Amino acid sequence: MTPAELNRWIKRTRALVDTSLRSSVPAAKTKPATIHRAMRYSLLSGGKRLRPLLCCAASEACGGTARLSLPAACAIEMVHAYSLIHDDLPCMDDDDLRRGKPTSHVVFGEGPAVLAGDALLTEAFALLAAAKPRAPYSAADLVAELARAAGSRGLIAGQVADLEAEGRKPSEPALYFIHAAKTGMLLRAALKLGAMCAGAPRAKVGSLDRFGFALGLAFQIQDDILDATQSAKMLGKSAGKDAAAGKMTFPALFGLPRSRELAARWTADAVAALRPLGLRGGTLRGLADLMLRREY
Repeated sequence: MTPAELNRWIKRTRALVDTSLRSSVPAAKTKPATIHRAMRYSLLSGGKRLRPLLCCAASEACGGTARLSLPAACAIEMVHAYSLIHDDLPCMDDDDLRRGKPTSHVVFGEGPAVLAGDALLTEAFALLAAAKPRAPYSAADLVAELARAAGSRGLIAGQVADLEAEGRKPSEPALYFIHAAKTGMLLRAALKLGAMCAGAPRAKVGSLDRFGFALGLAFQIQDDILDATQSAKMLGKSAGKDAAAGKMTFPALFGLPRSRELAARWTADAVAALRPLGLRGGTLRGLADLMLRREY
């Protein structure tokens, strides 16, 4: 897939996802309006839509379509949006900027922001429960997969470990655990859910899981690098927050040059995991390369 073809695919698929997301949550005027405005504010405020894109690309790579995977793609993005709302709270990372806009708790207050995150998480599972994946999978299989990724041994585990590591001396095992759980688990789930929607054989789901594990590490290492080197204007969120908060990051442990090498190495590992998919993995390979080269 050429860069131009990939860009067209991203634009087309992102528009499809955004349209579906707008109809996946109650309208802003639905009572009580405050919670629904807050939910839509964070969910529909832009962003790369990386997880839905990976979900749709995985479905296509396994013989399905982007439309077939839309319930899963939107559910993943709703869980991601909830996690960002809660991450930004004063009791967590205490940030007031996200995607170039004031964070949810700045606009709506802490209480409504917490509840907006809770509501998005809940609505994500309601949406996924109504999905109709191809055999041999059921909606229950999809719900269970997302629950594992978002729960206390997945996303939440990474968030807890990240909080507990603040101010501590960085260690490689702890650092990899945080990144693999906090970022990697949702990326892996996005890919696996896309494949499951398409009725993919277990072996292909496994290949995509390995791709997602390596890709999640590469993505978060690059995120660490950008936090240390880019401006808030470029990132759309506060820059330099990791160092100021004493976060455990790859640049803090390895330095920037070695961190860049590691991001490239994990990207190469991710691409290697796609070999069983052959030409059908072209979009996923393109997305992996794009993620490594991103500047925000």
